[in-house]
Amino acid sequence: MRMTRRLAIGAAALALIVSACGPGGGGSNSPSGGGSKPTVKVGSDGFYEAKLMAEIYAQALEAKGYTIDRTGIGIGARAVSAPALESGQIELKPEYLGGGLAFYDKTKVSGDPAAERTALQAILGAKGITVLEFSPAADFNAFVVTQETATEMNLARMSDLTAVKDTIKLGVASDCPTNPVCGEALKTAYGLDVANATLLSACDTPMVQALQAGTIDVGELCSTQPEIAVNGWVVLEDDKATQPAENLVPLVRNSLLDALGGEKDAFQTVLNDISAKMTTETLLDLGKQIQVDKKDIAVVAKAWLQANGFVS
Repeated sequence: MRMTRRLAIGAAALALIVSACGPGGGGSNSPSGGGSKPTVKVGSDGFYEAKLMAEIYAQALEAKGYTIDRTGIGIGARAVSAPALESGQIELKPEYLGGGLAFYDKTKVSGDPAAERTALQAILGAKGITVLEFSPAADFNAFVVTQETATEMNLARMSDLTAVKDTIKLGVASDCPTNPVCGEALKTAYGLDVANATLLSACDTPMVQALQAGTIDVGELCSTQPEIAVNGWVVLEDDKATQPAENLVPLVRNSLLDALGGEKDAFQTVLNDISAKMTTETLLDLGKQIQVDKKDIAVVAKAWLQANGFVS
């Protein structure tokens, strides 16, 4: 939904007035224990799967009577969305455990999602953020080549890229040069320098198109991205285990939870139940509907929520 500039300015001014009259903090402006439920500011990273999960959270909460502010959905990469959550610009967002943890402390990432959640909570707890239950659904960073490139260059593992590193054309996520589980990991483990790589949205159409056109030889995609199977592409084995466990998990500001008062547990249960129901196979199917079948994210989200009893 879009507003004109004049309406946007007026809405922002009204929000400031209401916030000034409410309790302190960067969270929702409805008082704890009040008669109405607080508005929930939902946000996400910019790629389709993160936006899908944010929309699923939003619609499930709407069904429980919450008003949702979707302004922050698709706000940008983690370098944008993480500070937005810390500041209160958004209050709820889907996160991937390994990537979220690496953003703050790359030394704590591992293949153990439970350990990653504990470590992430220790960091975010000091920032006024709660890490809810993680989902069995996971989506790791995948480095992909076409079948033709795999055959021509004899590529099956990431280590195989080392021999052709001076000729291979890399396509990586826009934040890869500063992301420790991307740029630094590729350099340390495989000797791949991303300084001259093509920077694109990692799990989005431009990376897919670049691989299809041959503009790049290796593209960083999400492991649940349906175009991998549709095009018969090859996911190179991360044989030196550089990528962490990337289970989905909701992050929520404590100021919002405090504003919920007696509804706090019910609010968290909605989100935790969504996490429990989501699987990696489901992410693949939902991603195909969005990326290949070109269905609207909100429509796909609603259908999944209805099928799993979250909305009528």
